[in-house]
Amino acid sequence: MDLFQALILGLVQGLTEYIPVSSSGHLVLVPWLLGWPDAPFTFEVLVQWGTLVGVFIYFWRDIWLIAQGVIRGLIKGQPLATFEAKLGWLVVIATIPAVVFGVLFKDFFESFFSAPVYVGIFIGVTSIILVIAEFFGSRERQVESVSWLDAIVVGLWQVAAMIPGVSRSGATITGGMLRGFTRPAAARFSFLMSIPALGGAGVVALKDLVEAGNLTAELPALTVGFVAAAVSGYFCIRWLLSYLQGHSMYTFVAYRVILSLIVIIVALIRG
Repeated sequence: MDLFQALILGLVQGLTEYIPVSSSGHLVLVPWLLGWPDAPFTFEVLVQWGTLVGVFIYFWRDIWLIAQGVIRGLIKGQPLATFEAKLGWLVVIATIPAVVFGVLFKDFFESFFSAPVYVGIFIGVTSIILVIAEFFGSRERQVESVSWLDAIVVGLWQVAAMIPGVSRSGATITGGMLRGFTRPAAARFSFLMSIPALGGAGVVALKDLVEAGNLTAELPALTVGFVAAAVSGYFCIRWLLSYLQGHSMYTFVAYRVILSLIVIIVALIRG
C-alpha cells in the first residue's frame, strides 16, 4: 500500500466511523471500486485508532470526569457513587458482548472482508435498521438515564456491527434510539462505547502485525492513515452531533442504498 492510498483510506475511515454508513465496509469497498490492492486487515483495524483521537479530543472533558469518577469510586469502595462512574462501568458492560463474540468468532467476521459484493449488499440491506430506529424510537431520554439493561441491549447491537457493512455507529445508535434515547444521546453513548471497542480491536491487530514481523515496513502507511483518520474523525463527530439535533437518519439510508446499488452494478459489469 502506497502513502496516497493510505491517506485516502485514512480519510475514509475517519469520515465513516461515526456516521452510520459502515467504516469497515467502506475500507473494503473503496479499494475494490478503485482497483487498488485490498487494504491489510491490520491496517483497517489499526487506522481506527486514529478516529479514537477524534473522540478523545471532542469528549476529553467527559472522558476525564468518567475516569475520575471510576477511580475515586474504586478507592472509596463506592464504584457507582456518581453518574460519571456509573457511565464508565456501563460503557464497559456494553463492550462485553462484542469482546466475547469477537474472540469466539474472529475468523468468521474477518472472512467478510474478502467479499466486497457481500459487503455492499450488507450496506444496503442493513440500512433498514436505521429506518426501524426512526420509526419506532421514542427519542425522549438523555444519557443521564442510561441503565444496565440499556448498556447490554446496545452492546448486543454492537455485535452485529462486527460484520463489515452493518456499521458500528449505526447499530449502536439504533439500539439506543429503540431504548428511547434521543438521536444525540444515542450517538454520544455510541461514541463513548467506541473507545474500548476500537482500542481493544487495535491491540489485537497490533499483536498480529508484530508477530508477522512487518511492522517497520507498514509503519509509514499506518502513520499517514492514522493522522488522516484522526483529523477527519474529529470533524465528523462535530458535524454529526450537530446534524442529529434536527435531522433524521434517512439521508444515511438513502446513501447506503445508492452505494449498495453501485456495488451490485459494478460487480455485474465486471462479471
